[in-house]
Amino acid sequence: MTPTETLEVALGDRSYDIKVGSGLIVTAGPLILPILRQKSVFVITDENVAALHLAPLEASLKAAGIRCGSIVFPAGEQTKSFAMLEDLVDRLLAAGVERGTTLIALGGGVIGDLTGFAAAIVLRGLDFIQIPTTLLSQVDSSVGGKTGINTARGKNLVGSFHQPKLVLADMDALETLPRREFLAGYAEVVKYGLINDPTFFAWLEQNGPALIDGDRDLRRHAVLTSCRAKAAIVAQDEREAGLRALLNLGHTFAHAFEAEAGYGGALNHGEAVALGMVMAFDLSCGMGLCPPQDADRVRHHLQSCGLPVGLAALGANVRAGTPWDSATLVSHMLRDKKVSEGRITFVLARGIGQAFLERNVELEAVEALLRTSLAA
Repeated sequence: MTPTETLEVALGDRSYDIKVGSGLIVTAGPLILPILRQKSVFVITDENVAALHLAPLEASLKAAGIRCGSIVFPAGEQTKSFAMLEDLVDRLLAAGVERGTTLIALGGGVIGDLTGFAAAIVLRGLDFIQIPTTLLSQVDSSVGGKTGINTARGKNLVGSFHQPKLVLADMDALETLPRREFLAGYAEVVKYGLINDPTFFAWLEQNGPALIDGDRDLRRHAVLTSCRAKAAIVAQDEREAGLRALLNLGHTFAHAFEAEAGYGGALNHGEAVALGMVMAFDLSCGMGLCPPQDADRVRHHLQSCGLPVGLAALGANVRAGTPWDSATLVSHMLRDKKVSEGRITFVLARGIGQAFLERNVELEAVEALLRTSLAA
């Protein structure tokens, strides 16, 4: 069992720890007990995660003297919806939750986002704890307090900033992930290198294949490096006034791809982010901002790991109906949360590890890039 390392998200009196190690689910009770306002929790999870991790978590909580209820949702992006949020809120209120009750999100980003949003609004605010069970949620969505749901108009358009009280990233949970789900998280790991850590990206180029194949020490290093990077950014810019927006590298494209794909599982978030990061570097290169060899390195590394790097690779259509077109994808981007006065904010790059924000991007250039990728 690897030793547990603790990182801090420094937010004054709302600071909290991220614990990264093995066996954290089966020993969660003693870790959670000291931060509870009362010895009462509800675990929110999905059917896939419940089958693997709910029983040992409940056993640990009960052994620590913590009263524990649970609510289990269907797995999948469709659970991040108004209907499921209403269902969760109703079930919590019916169960008689009090302001001292703590919610525990046990699962990936969908469960974490849904649970966090419910915690933000039920009784005007409950405490919640993140126990992320996917690589993507461990390195990204569980840290930083972004919560929310999707709508028919786009991804994460309704939500709240609500910080957790604790994050437990159990490396053992990664052993149960299907390869496709692990790769989805790996795209977010790569993102941290591309934003401001070229040394980390070079390390991933060297160690990524072994990490993906299961090397536990490499995985732990990647999770710690990613969480440390995100914690530092969130501590400086909690509500995305500037610096934190760099964490959206590739996401303006990605959210458009996900919206067009219909959140049905044909394209997951990490795959969309991989595509989006390639697009962001290609756009930067086409604008004369980024050396072509850096864009080539990004494409080659993601492709060599098994992630998609071009829209044509998805097939003619990943949602039943008509084939994709560039104008529709741009229309999705114009609904992005970061749009201001009708202009899309893109995260571009002057090279690997040199990301920056840019509002003055001509949409004709974006459409041309998308047309090229669709036709490739």
